[in-house]
Amino acid sequence: MTTPFEVIGGEEKVHQLVERFYDLMDLEPQYKDLRAAHGTDLVNARQKLYWFLCGWLGGPSHYEDRFGHPRLRMRHMPFRIGIRERDQWLACMDQAMGEVGVDEALRARLKESFANTADWMRNTHG
Repeated sequence: MTTPFEVIGGEEKVHQLVERFYDLMDLEPQYKDLRAAHGTDLVNARQKLYWFLCGWLGGPSHYEDRFGHPRLRMRHMPFRIGIRERDQWLACMDQAMGEVGVDEALRARLKESFANTADWMRNTHG
């Protein structure tokens, strides 16, 4: 059985996706609320998302090997995540997937999975 990690193109492609995601967040004004929620330095966030996505997509478990179970909701509770932040995260990730050339069928599957997770991560109604 082929994993999403293999379909996306392995670690190199996941790295490209994460880099483009955070570059867009930094560059595009439509993601300003999302960018503001990440603080001044994105180096740590880039690394952790890369490690997380590798394992989440069915590749190496870099994140869990370092930190244990992701406990996403708990780890994100200190940050305000409302509808606006959720929607900006999803739009930014979708734009990044498109720009790095994620396979369209996989992109559609990931959009749905990301949307479910992002909605679950909300901790405010605004």
